[in-house]
Amino acid sequence: MYYRRKILLSLLQVFDNRLERVQLQKLLFLFSQLQKSPDYEFVPYKFGCFSFQANADLFTLAKYGLVSKQEESWKKVTNEDFTTTLKKRDNEILNAVRLLYESSSTDELISITYKKYPYYAINSVIASKILNSIELAAVQGQTPKNDEYCLYTIGYEGISLEGYLNKLIQLDIKVLCDVRKNSFSMKFGFSKAQLKNACEGVSILFYHLPEVGIESDQRKELNNQSDYDILFENYKRTIVPKTTDTQQFIINLLTKYQRVALTCFEAQSCQCHRSHLAEAISQLPEFHFSLKHI
Repeated sequence: MYYRRKILLSLLQVFDNRLERVQLQKLLFLFSQLQKSPDYEFVPYKFGCFSFQANADLFTLAKYGLVSKQEESWKKVTNEDFTTTLKKRDNEILNAVRLLYESSSTDELISITYKKYPYYAINSVIASKILNSIELAAVQGQTPKNDEYCLYTIGYEGISLEGYLNKLIQLDIKVLCDVRKNSFSMKFGFSKAQLKNACEGVSILFYHLPEVGIESDQRKELNNQSDYDILFENYKRTIVPKTTDTQQFIINLLTKYQRVALTCFEAQSCQCHRSHLAEAISQLPEFHFSLKHI
């Protein structure tokens, strides 16, 4: 079992084996903030700090009969003691979190996290009901704002879904365009439906534009940069000239929303067609924006 899932089970265990779903996310977040290298990352979601990975792990644990999902809560249903499997420091943090917050209600935990970590409240739909004007101003002060019109390209290789989303948020990207031919990934969170849901939860529009992608069978046996360069020369010769309507659509998004990112898998833009697509878009007469590869 992944160590991080033992943390989830231990957290439930020390809180009498049951926590409301929002409580669990908030307590796990507070636990993670005390870890030197957190096992879970979080994003500013509709109700504050949220870990997609933790949520997915809970459903996996339910599949194996270790927890059960109730209407508004998660319950640990195994008698196994998982606290004994944690590192000494994590057990100390767990006990500290229990002592600090065992009597806190869901609303109190939301309020605590919003006030102490205002960045994670920037997309909250309930912040105005919980925070006063000064506290709301602190949240607004954490909201990234950039008025530059810019087209970005970004890959998700080697980064978690939460880390990827936080990068988009911090760059104030308003629209994400998935330029993969097949929007499926073995990496958690990056298949089309998952990524679309995650983006919309942090106020980023999502579009899948498969027509500007490369067929998977053309991406085999790419062993060095020379192989990539040959593939991309073919891409620029065959795909780019046929997709000017889609390129114009992306420019229209830029004009309307100011900050747009093209995404695919590879971490290095030189090994991904997204950079060549972006360069082609930047050559269109209507393009009067910045272009940055991240």
